[in-house]
Amino acid sequence: MNLLHEAISRIQALIGEANQSQLREPTAMSLATTDLQGRPSVRTLLLKQVDEQGLVFFTNLNSNKGQHIQATPFAAICIYIQDVHQQIQVEGPIKQITSEESDAYWQSRPRASQIGAWASRQSEVLADQQMLQDRITRYEKEFADRDVPRPSHWGGYRVTPERIEFWSGHPNRLNQRDNYCLRDGRWIKELLYP
Repeated sequence: MNLLHEAISRIQALIGEANQSQLREPTAMSLATTDLQGRPSVRTLLLKQVDEQGLVFFTNLNSNKGQHIQATPFAAICIYIQDVHQQIQVEGPIKQITSEESDAYWQSRPRASQIGAWASRQSEVLADQQMLQDRITRYEKEFADRDVPRPSHWGGYRVTPERIEFWSGHPNRLNQRDNYCLRDGRWIKELLYP
Protein backbone atom coordinates (compact mmCIF):
# COMPACT_ATOMS: atom_id res chain seq x y z
CA MET A 1 0.00 0.00 0.00
CA ASN A 2 1.46 3.40 -0.89
CA LEU A 3 1.71 5.95 1.91
CA LEU A 4 -0.75 8.45 0.45
CA HIS A 5 -3.35 5.69 0.13
CA GLU A 6 -2.61 4.63 3.71
CA ALA A 7 -3.06 8.18 5.02
CA ILE A 8 -6.28 8.80 3.08
CA SER A 9 -7.65 5.46 4.29
CA ARG A 10 -6.92 6.54 7.86
CA ILE A 11 -8.76 9.84 7.32
CA GLN A 12 -11.75 8.01 5.83
CA ALA A 13 -11.82 5.57 8.77
CA LEU A 14 -11.72 8.36 11.35
CA ILE A 15 -14.44 10.31 9.54
CA GLY A 16 -16.45 7.08 9.45
CA GLU A 17 -16.05 6.77 13.23
CA ALA A 18 -17.10 10.39 13.67
CA ASN A 19 -20.21 9.78 11.53
CA GLN A 20 -21.16 6.88 13.84
CA SER A 21 -20.77 9.04 16.96
CA GLN A 22 -23.18 11.43 18.58
CA LEU A 23 -21.29 14.50 17.32
CA ARG A 24 -23.63 17.20 16.05
CA GLU A 25 -21.38 17.97 13.05
CA PRO A 26 -19.12 14.93 12.55
CA THR A 27 -17.54 16.36 9.39
CA ALA A 28 -16.73 19.78 10.89
CA MET A 29 -13.24 20.98 10.02
CA SER A 30 -11.25 24.16 10.46
CA LEU A 31 -9.85 25.72 7.29
CA ALA A 32 -6.97 28.20 7.45
CA THR A 33 -6.13 30.50 4.56
CA THR A 34 -4.06 33.68 4.21
CA ASP A 35 -4.50 36.94 2.35
CA LEU A 36 -1.87 38.62 0.18
CA GLN A 37 -0.35 40.30 3.25
CA GLY A 38 0.12 36.91 4.89
CA ARG A 39 -2.59 37.48 7.49
CA PRO A 40 -4.21 34.16 8.41
CA SER A 41 -7.91 33.50 8.80
CA VAL A 42 -9.51 30.32 10.10
CA ARG A 43 -13.12 29.18 10.08
CA THR A 44 -15.14 26.00 10.57
CA LEU A 45 -17.00 24.39 7.70
CA LEU A 46 -18.03 20.91 6.58
CA LEU A 47 -15.86 18.35 4.82
CA LYS A 48 -17.81 16.79 1.95
CA GLN A 49 -15.39 14.40 0.23
CA VAL A 50 -12.08 12.66 0.95
CA ASP A 51 -10.10 10.63 -1.58
CA GLU A 52 -6.57 10.42 -2.92
CA GLN A 53 -7.12 13.61 -4.92
CA GLY A 54 -7.72 15.51 -1.69
CA LEU A 55 -10.31 16.96 0.67
CA VAL A 56 -13.31 18.84 -0.75
CA PHE A 57 -15.62 21.48 0.69
CA PHE A 58 -18.14 23.88 -0.86
CA THR A 59 -18.66 27.61 -0.40
CA ASN A 60 -19.47 30.96 -1.92
CA LEU A 61 -16.50 31.62 -4.20
CA ASN A 62 -16.74 35.38 -3.54
CA SER A 63 -16.47 34.99 0.24
CA ASN A 64 -13.42 36.00 2.26
CA LYS A 65 -12.11 32.45 2.03
CA GLY A 66 -12.65 32.44 -1.74
CA GLN A 67 -10.70 35.69 -2.06
CA HIS A 68 -7.90 34.30 0.11
CA ILE A 69 -7.71 31.12 -1.96
CA GLN A 70 -7.52 33.15 -5.16
CA ALA A 71 -4.73 35.31 -3.68
CA THR A 72 -2.76 32.54 -1.96
CA PRO A 73 -3.75 29.08 -3.21
CA PHE A 74 -2.47 27.09 -0.23
CA ALA A 75 -4.50 25.99 2.80
CA ALA A 76 -4.41 24.03 6.02
CA ILE A 77 -7.22 21.90 7.42
CA CYS A 78 -7.62 20.63 10.97
CA ILE A 79 -10.21 18.04 11.94
CA TYR A 80 -10.60 17.29 15.65
CA ILE A 81 -12.70 14.28 16.58
CA GLN A 82 -13.23 14.73 20.28
CA ASP A 83 -15.02 11.42 20.96
CA VAL A 84 -11.94 9.42 19.94
CA HIS A 85 -9.36 12.09 20.93
CA GLN A 86 -7.92 12.25 17.41
CA GLN A 87 -6.85 15.15 15.25
CA ILE A 88 -5.98 15.25 11.55
CA GLN A 89 -4.03 18.08 9.95
CA VAL A 90 -3.77 18.43 6.19
CA GLU A 91 -1.74 21.04 4.32
CA GLY A 92 -1.36 21.62 0.61
CA PRO A 93 -2.30 23.58 -2.48
CA ILE A 94 -5.97 24.35 -3.04
CA LYS A 95 -7.93 24.85 -6.22
CA GLN A 96 -11.50 24.98 -7.45
CA ILE A 97 -13.02 21.67 -8.50
CA THR A 98 -14.74 21.22 -11.85
CA SER A 99 -18.17 22.65 -12.59
CA GLU A 100 -19.44 19.10 -13.10
CA GLU A 101 -18.33 18.11 -9.58
CA SER A 102 -19.92 21.22 -8.08
CA ASP A 103 -23.14 20.61 -10.05
CA ALA A 104 -23.34 17.02 -8.80
CA TYR A 105 -23.02 18.05 -5.15
CA TRP A 106 -25.39 21.01 -5.65
CA GLN A 107 -28.15 18.62 -6.71
CA SER A 108 -27.84 16.76 -3.38
CA ARG A 109 -28.33 19.90 -1.27
CA PRO A 110 -31.69 20.66 0.35
CA ARG A 111 -33.70 23.24 -1.59
CA ALA A 112 -33.57 25.70 1.34
CA SER A 113 -29.76 25.52 1.30
CA GLN A 114 -29.77 26.14 -2.44
CA ILE A 115 -31.97 29.21 -1.98
CA GLY A 116 -29.68 30.35 0.84
CA ALA A 117 -26.67 30.17 -1.46
CA TRP A 118 -28.41 32.55 -3.85
CA ALA A 119 -29.61 34.87 -1.07
CA SER A 120 -26.40 35.20 0.93
CA ARG A 121 -23.72 37.61 -0.22
CA GLN A 122 -21.32 35.77 2.07
CA SER A 123 -18.81 37.91 4.01
CA GLU A 124 -20.36 41.21 2.85
CA VAL A 125 -21.86 43.61 5.39
CA LEU A 126 -25.56 42.97 6.07
CA ALA A 127 -27.60 46.00 7.18
CA ASP A 128 -30.11 43.87 9.10
CA GLN A 129 -31.65 40.39 9.17
CA GLN A 130 -34.70 41.61 7.26
CA MET A 131 -32.52 42.32 4.23
CA LEU A 132 -31.43 38.68 4.18
CA GLN A 133 -35.00 37.47 4.63
CA ASP A 134 -36.11 39.69 1.74
CA ARG A 135 -33.43 38.14 -0.48
CA ILE A 136 -34.54 34.64 0.53
CA THR A 137 -38.16 35.51 -0.34
CA ARG A 138 -37.04 36.97 -3.68
CA TYR A 139 -35.24 33.77 -4.71
CA GLU A 140 -38.01 31.52 -3.41
CA LYS A 141 -40.36 33.33 -5.78
CA GLU A 142 -37.87 33.35 -8.67
CA PHE A 143 -37.36 29.59 -8.49
CA ALA A 144 -40.86 28.65 -7.29
CA ASP A 145 -41.78 26.47 -10.26
CA ARG A 146 -38.42 24.97 -11.15
CA ASP A 147 -35.21 23.45 -9.86
CA VAL A 148 -32.79 25.89 -8.27
CA PRO A 149 -29.74 26.21 -10.54
CA ARG A 150 -26.26 26.42 -9.07
CA PRO A 151 -25.13 30.06 -8.99
CA SER A 152 -21.83 30.80 -10.71
CA HIS A 153 -20.48 32.21 -7.43
CA TRP A 154 -20.88 28.88 -5.59
CA GLY A 155 -18.72 25.79 -5.90
CA GLY A 156 -16.18 23.47 -4.39
CA TYR A 157 -12.50 23.55 -3.56
CA ARG A 158 -10.06 20.69 -3.15
CA VAL A 159 -7.02 20.75 -0.87
CA THR A 160 -4.42 18.39 -2.36
CA PRO A 161 -2.35 16.99 0.52
CA GLU A 162 1.37 17.59 0.73
CA ARG A 163 1.38 16.86 4.46
CA ILE A 164 -1.02 14.83 6.61
CA GLU A 165 -0.52 14.48 10.33
CA PHE A 166 -2.46 12.19 12.66
CA TRP A 167 -2.44 13.19 16.31
CA SER A 168 -3.65 10.66 18.89
CA GLY A 169 -4.18 11.85 22.44
CA HIS A 170 -2.32 9.93 25.17
CA PRO A 171 -1.91 10.48 28.94
CA ASN A 172 0.53 13.11 30.23
CA ARG A 173 0.46 14.93 26.86
CA LEU A 174 2.70 12.22 25.40
CA ASN A 175 0.58 12.19 22.26
CA GLN A 176 1.41 10.11 19.21
CA ARG A 177 2.01 12.08 16.01
CA ASP A 178 2.27 10.22 12.69
CA ASN A 179 3.39 12.56 9.92
CA TYR A 180 3.00 11.74 6.23
CA CYS A 181 4.64 14.24 3.90
CA LEU A 182 5.50 14.64 0.27
CA ARG A 183 9.23 15.21 0.04
CA ASP A 184 11.19 15.39 -3.22
CA GLY A 185 8.26 13.89 -5.11
CA ARG A 186 7.66 10.90 -2.85
CA TRP A 187 5.64 10.28 0.29
CA ILE A 188 7.43 9.47 3.53
CA LYS A 189 6.08 8.61 6.97
CA GLU A 190 7.72 9.67 10.20
CA LEU A 191 6.93 9.76 13.90
CA LEU A 192 7.14 13.19 15.55
CA TYR A 193 7.82 14.06 19.17
CA PRO A 194 4.66 15.09 21.02
